[in-house]
Amino acid sequence: MNTQKTVLITGATSGIGLAIAKTFAQQGYNLVLCGRNTQILQELQTSLGAHCSVTTLAFDVRDRGGAALAIASLQAPFKTIDILINNAGNAHGMDPIDTGTLDDWDAMIDINVKGLLYVSHAVIPHMRDRKSGHIINIGSTAGKEVYPKGNVYCGSKHAVDAITTGMRLDLNPYGIRVGAVNPGMVETNFSNVRFKDDDARAASVYKGFEALQAQDIADVVLFAVTRPAHVNIADLTVMCTAQASSTVVNREF
Repeated sequence: MNTQKTVLITGATSGIGLAIAKTFAQQGYNLVLCGRNTQILQELQTSLGAHCSVTTLAFDVRDRGGAALAIASLQAPFKTIDILINNAGNAHGMDPIDTGTLDDWDAMIDINVKGLLYVSHAVIPHMRDRKSGHIINIGSTAGKEVYPKGNVYCGSKHAVDAITTGMRLDLNPYGIRVGAVNPGMVETNFSNVRFKDDDARAASVYKGFEALQAQDIADVVLFAVTRPAHVNIADLTVMCTAQASSTVVNREF
């Protein structure tokens, strides 16, 4: 499939975002890969450039001005963003609300909520003017339910869920498709970040069952954006077979 469409992916240097980048490269999309690690972005531009046209933008989604300037700097053939995948997001800490760290709270709200908004704000007006575009927000099962010690992370992902619905309502007159893919437990570096490089604790999260892999989510995202123009995957939750909810996991599966 060679669509010649351009896809902008945030958080493209690791985890789900990296898997999405590789999957879309194999399908021949033009890629705008966004992240903070310049070296990894350069390596991706070289490796994925064998399959498609790739450009990179190094910025922090929390930086409102930096995000806007980076996206405004795009030149043809990357300037017209057909598909926006808001993937950048993180969990920081897992503490009860009374002992939570303010820096952790700020990081989750700034990346998961404000970062998504800043990037979307820079891209949506061009989609609106063309009356064409597709936005996929990577949410979480944490945006569908709240679990103990998930407080602010769950709150940030509930915000993503609500913002996605708001986007879909507001952009409906312009024919822009908006949807969310909400993964459950995906075995990436997510837990290493959450537990601040406590590798043993991070590994225990996925012990005893077969968790989702980043590629599973990339496949779902590709499916969503390749539906016919009259079809919009508005809201899709994906869990591994062993997971029934955020707190119910069959670790003997």
